[in-house]
Amino acid sequence: METPLKISFQGGDASDALSQMITGHVETLEQLYGRLTACHVVVKIPDKHHRTSGLFSANIHMTLPGGIDINIDQTPQADDRFSNPQFAVNDAFRRAKRLLKERAQKQRGDVKKLHERIDRSLDRPPEP
Repeated sequence: METPLKISFQGGDASDALSQMITGHVETLEQLYGRLTACHVVVKIPDKHHRTSGLFSANIHMTLPGGIDINIDQTPQADDRFSNPQFAVNDAFRRAKRLLKERAQKQRGDVKKLHERIDRSLDRPPEP
């Protein structure tokens, strides 16, 4: 990466374990895509006073060569799994990995084909 990875924690204290997990995920993305210019990860920590509805979220902003920005902004709905910060981070990076794979496939010209065209003619007799 051209610029160092930036990790921010909003609403709470930084976590070394989450920072290491995020660093590992970013290294995986760089191996997958190979050309990240910048990456900023924001982990939103729920307010301690409102833990009843406190769900974690992780937002990722990546910049690719050519000034291409990719944002993964996932706001959890009523899903209790997001009460675990590791789940929120893993979910955001799962989405980022999928988006980078799709972008790389498009750049390579790989296009999904639903069905191959089969040439059939009802007017021709079958060949022996």
